[in-house]
Amino acid sequence: MTNYIIRRLLLNVLVLWFVATLVFVATHALPSDFAEKRVASSFSLTDQTEAIKFAREQLGTDKPLWYQYGKFMGELSRGDLGTSYETSKSTWSELGDRLPSTLELGSLIVLVSFSLSIPIGIISAVKQDTWIDYVLRAFSILGVAMPVFFAALLMALFVVRFSLFEIDVVGRPHFWTDPEAAAKLYVVPALAGGVSGGAGIMRILRSQMLEVMRQDYIRTARAKGLQDSKVWVRHAMKNAMLPVLTVMGLTLSGIVGGQIILENMFNIQGIGRFLFTSLNTRDFPPFQGTVLIIGFVIVTTNLAVDVVYAWLDPRIRYT
Repeated sequence: MTNYIIRRLLLNVLVLWFVATLVFVATHALPSDFAEKRVASSFSLTDQTEAIKFAREQLGTDKPLWYQYGKFMGELSRGDLGTSYETSKSTWSELGDRLPSTLELGSLIVLVSFSLSIPIGIISAVKQDTWIDYVLRAFSILGVAMPVFFAALLMALFVVRFSLFEIDVVGRPHFWTDPEAAAKLYVVPALAGGVSGGAGIMRILRSQMLEVMRQDYIRTARAKGLQDSKVWVRHAMKNAMLPVLTVMGLTLSGIVGGQIILENMFNIQGIGRFLFTSLNTRDFPPFQGTVLIIGFVIVTTNLAVDVVYAWLDPRIRYT
């Protein structure tokens, strides 16, 4: 196991290097840069060529691309994610300011996703080919087919149409400062993200439960007189959940992408909105650093899932 983890860590470093290189090339291939946008925002009708040239000299973006790439990778090797052109604050500082909102929304999405998908998947398998199964399967198929932004839009329209509550998209409420306002802000994106993220788990868990419940040891457990609830929880669910763990890791990766959309839709000042704003203003350093952090979270999550998978199933040996 130790050798496997070391190899995976080395592979993750290679993956992150590739992500960093790709995002650097992609951002610098865009048709404009921060200097052009900053000068253009002055609304000056005079020739702006010299002003753009001077701004690029100040920012250091007038240097050759290979020089900028070397500087970028050198800073990354020291743990420096760069400094924002717009605010002159470090990327770490910018991310720290927005991390609470992202953690609040992300935690709620994960909570909704797993708390819905696991019970629904089990109930759908236990009630196979009944009306309950058909309803739950239709719900899971709808969740898979419906994009997260569309689900969030429908839920928001429902809230507005029936005047259920007001969604504060202007302020920045947190659960530790204004729990009521924060709950109203996060409930719609959390439900939309949770349903979209957990729909795939529902279907896979149902399939795994049906497969496991046909095994001989399940019939033996029932023949011994164990209650159905104990058979499902102690025997069937434990083994059915093993393949689902991998899907959960991928689901967490999908939640990160969906959260970027949801934060922009509801004006939640989190890391996802910061990522979009940085790209829109061509503020490359924080954008590149944020993408790299997201990549690090995803590859680390996948590694953790593999380790947990082997820990839960002693038959698996990583060499």
